[in-house]
Amino acid sequence: MTASKSSRARNARAAAQAGARSGAARNGASGGTATRDRDQARNGAAARGPRTIEVRDEPAERGPAPWLQIATFVLALAGLGVSIYLTIAHFTESALAGCSESGLVNCTKVTTSPESYVFGIPVAVLGLAFFVFAVAIMSPWAWRASRREIHLARIASLVVGIGFVLYLVYAELFTIGSICLYCTSVHVITFLLFVLTAFAAAAWGLKPGAPWKLVPDRQPE
Repeated sequence: MTASKSSRARNARAAAQAGARSGAARNGASGGTATRDRDQARNGAAARGPRTIEVRDEPAERGPAPWLQIATFVLALAGLGVSIYLTIAHFTESALAGCSESGLVNCTKVTTSPESYVFGIPVAVLGLAFFVFAVAIMSPWAWRASRREIHLARIASLVVGIGFVLYLVYAELFTIGSICLYCTSVHVITFLLFVLTAFAAAAWGLKPGAPWKLVPDRQPE
């Protein structure tokens, strides 16, 4: 009876040891598998490299094209030049060069008429002030300004300018009965500035103009 109990105890211990070895083997196998999985994940991440975010370098949407900026600036300078000449002629009471003094084209009749003053201010002086402002507001630097107020001021000044031109044309044709070539050139310049400014606002909105360069960048071949 004692031998039988001892035999059963030895068998139980042997079975327990075998189970422990089997569990350790299973744990070792599962631990090895987990370790291999972690190593493979790390190796895969290292192979893929660091995660990057692709940023496309697309040009920002711009406003009026360079050709329009330069065209309006040149027209404003031309208008300023004519206005300076008309102002000098007004205060020196000198005849305008190359302008007829009789018939429909009569510069002296126009520049000395009562309509050559508005609120007691010579029209030539008002035109000079307008084109001084126009040169500043039509410059490429003003076109590229980011402030919306500058672009609104440009449109507002041209609306006032074209309204004043219509009044002067009416006065020349129906009140004075003569026209002045220099005055007409100023009217035409103001009208062109108005058309170009309205076109810019319709086509591009009130956005900063596109940068312009005298020498464009060479395109890669």
